[in-house]
Amino acid sequence: MVVGAAIIAAGRLLAAQRGEPPELAGGWEFPGGKVDPGESDRDALVRECHEELGVKIALGDRIGGDWPLALGAGSVLRVWTAELVEGRPQPLEHLALRWLAPDELYDVAWLPGDLPIVEAIRPYLNGSA
Repeated sequence: MVVGAAIIAAGRLLAAQRGEPPELAGGWEFPGGKVDPGESDRDALVRECHEELGVKIALGDRIGGDWPLALGAGSVLRVWTAELVEGRPQPLEHLALRWLAPDELYDVAWLPGDLPIVEAIRPYLNGSA
């Protein structure tokens, strides 16, 4: 199980550029990571965003269901909207971060597992969700 945060601020979505592993380096994703044994999805996502970005977030709506990933048989991504509660995102474990306006959502090369979710996020950026 992998969890991701669609962090939204001022109508923009935060995208994070992966540095590793080599086959994913340079691709863009929603911040997040793997759920540890005994950890809830939501707790894992809050922890991962603190570790990766140095921020505290509050989770909102879950986006869709289980989005399939190419990490292995049965691997899925679960994504929630999120807002910053404390801190300013820093690329502690990523090559770069970028705030994307609605008309810039496809200006980055999203990883295949994250790409289908991008359009589902758009209504949240426009305030119509």
